[in-house]
Amino acid sequence: MIHDVQITPLRRIPDERGKIMHMMRCTDPHFKKFGEVYFATAYPGVIKGWHVHKRQVQNYAVIQGMAKVVLYDGREDSPTFGEIQEVFMGEDHYVLLTIPTGVVNGWKGIGTETVLLANCATEAHEADEMDRIDPFSDEIPYKWDLVHR
Repeated sequence: MIHDVQITPLRRIPDERGKIMHMMRCTDPHFKKFGEVYFATAYPGVIKGWHVHKRQVQNYAVIQGMAKVVLYDGREDSPTFGEIQEVFMGEDHYVLLTIPTGVVNGWKGIGTETVLLANCATEAHEADEMDRIDPFSDEIPYKWDLVHR
C-alpha cells in the first residue's frame, strides 16, 4: 500500500424504496477540508489518467459500475516512492479512496456498465494545479491491459 493512501469502507443503507450511500462527512477523521465535488463517468474500457495534483487531495467513491484505480507514488521523499497500487472499487467494493497530493492516479472503467465516480476534493479545480501524463507513457511503469490469471 502506498504511504498516506487511505481506503475507508463506506455504508450503503438499503430499504424497500432504494438506498442511501454515504461518502464523506465533515466529522469523519479523514476529512481535511472542502474544495469542490464533481462527478466523472467512463465507459467500459476507457482510461482516465494519469493525473497528479500539486495541492489537492482526492477523495474518490464509485457510485455506479466498477473501476480499477491505479496509483503511482511519484513523491521522492516517500517511503513507498516508485510503488504501484491497484484499487478495485464500486458497487462490489464500496469504499472511499483518499489520494494524497503528489500521488499519480488514473482509473479505468471495468465490467459492462458506465462508471460514475464522485470526487470530494480539498481544493477547487485550477488548470495549473494538476499535471497530466499520457496513460501509456513509459514514465509510469504500468500496463492497463486486462490480466488473465
